[in-house]
Amino acid sequence: MSYLASRLAAVKPSASMAASMAAKALRAKGFDVIDLGLGEPDFPTPPHIAEAAHKAALAGETLYTAAAGTPALRAAVAEKFRRENGLDYTADEIVVANGAKQIIFNALMATVNEGDESILPAPYFVSYPEMVKLFGGVPVSPVCGADTGFRLTPEVLGAAITPRTKWLFLNTPGNPSGAVYSKAQLQALGAVLARHPQVLILSDEIYEHILFDGRDFVSFGAACPELRDRTLIVNGVAKAYAMTGWRVGYAAGPAALLKAMSTVQSQSVTSVAAPMQAAALAALTGPQDCISRFREAFERRRDLVVAGVAKIPGLSLPPPEGAFYAYIGCAGLIGKVTPDGRTLANDADVSDYLLNHAHVGSVPGAAYGVSPFFRISTATADEVLTEALSRIAKAVANLKDPT
Repeated sequence: MSYLASRLAAVKPSASMAASMAAKALRAKGFDVIDLGLGEPDFPTPPHIAEAAHKAALAGETLYTAAAGTPALRAAVAEKFRRENGLDYTADEIVVANGAKQIIFNALMATVNEGDESILPAPYFVSYPEMVKLFGGVPVSPVCGADTGFRLTPEVLGAAITPRTKWLFLNTPGNPSGAVYSKAQLQALGAVLARHPQVLILSDEIYEHILFDGRDFVSFGAACPELRDRTLIVNGVAKAYAMTGWRVGYAAGPAALLKAMSTVQSQSVTSVAAPMQAAALAALTGPQDCISRFREAFERRRDLVVAGVAKIPGLSLPPPEGAFYAYIGCAGLIGKVTPDGRTLANDADVSDYLLNHAHVGSVPGAAYGVSPFFRISTATADEVLTEALSRIAKAVANLKDPT
């Protein structure tokens, strides 16, 4: 008899983490593997941020904090929303957690009942459906393909909503596609949502500062202020400030929802570690020049990868509009035969082939709900990406047509 909870039967481990672990396992055997499975900036955290955590720890800021975060950090988050997004929130409408993923986890734990549906436009972040299922919810994943720029349309949204719909997840810029929603596109979705007052909106804006080709970011909250009382805006310091390992996320939303999320947090992790909150405070209130510097590097790397993929037969890549991923179409490789006689039947096979023959780690598109694609992170050095593309090109060239 299994001692594991039945709810875990439907939940899979993180596909991106699994891909990275597979790459690490191959590297441990002595192979030179380029791991592009996980998405995190390769830049060091800016020194003034690290120094703030150090000073806080030395000053004795090592005790429990309020579950929702320190007053100083919550005030800084509120100021960030005013300064950058044109949104006004009070302290009781702000919560801090151990990364944006925990924000989402707490929100779902506080709201989702058995059988409640969450609309997750595909391609989606790999953890969305698994977290929904963990709480007995039902993921509903309409496919939003390359023909719509990987964006949800009002028509598709309207068709997906049912009386059981509890949440709509939006992610802009999107992981894995890099898709960015304009103000008009968000307002068109908001017009549909206005007709369905039972639907909450989770707007994941963690990549807001990583935009390309001169695009401006528009928060869902700013585009649709009439839906403020049921909108949760999720963000954090991980991507913009190269702080993935510091684990500080934050959110703004209705006070009643935020209070429930804080209750969940108080009975699980208690709070974010105090020195980490001091680091996040320094990130939000200190020099912001790193944001533009990182963004410029990410755009250069995006251009490098787009140009490289265009030279590889069988692969396709519409230029990502933001974030730091390449969601590469591989329909032209399906059915091809590898040098050892294996037929590539799906994108999982393609990722496996690239890992074991090109020694490049990637994540199959099936993990994001749309196939056949594979995702690589472009948040690494130009020379590493150049070498990875060279390896992929050679591996693709070694494929043969079926006889």
